[in-house]
Amino acid sequence: MPPTATPTPSWLVISKTGTLQLLLHVQPSAKRTAVVGEHGERLKVVLSAPPVDGKANAALVKFFAKSLGLSKSQLQITAGEGSREKRLEVVGLSETELLAAIKDLAA
Repeated sequence: MPPTATPTPSWLVISKTGTLQLLLHVQPSAKRTAVVGEHGERLKVVLSAPPVDGKANAALVKFFAKSLGLSKSQLQITAGEGSREKRLEVVGLSETELLAAIKDLAA
């Protein structure tokens, strides 16, 4: 039998153009910044930054840039800037690379 492909997680959206987007549930003002698992159909991220003056959004982009080895310009919040439910676009990684990096973060 041929090997079965790993299904794409519900929190990863791949557009028709191949752009990768993470569907996130973000909890600001936590004790630490980390990926803590899944929250419904989204990837849950806790941030130590408060949700004031865009600090949590900036911390989210900085955390993923550092964790994924990307520049901040390769990440963009495309939806949910004022909400806990966010969509983060990632440029510069393949689906396989992104999933492996997220798996390492959540471990």
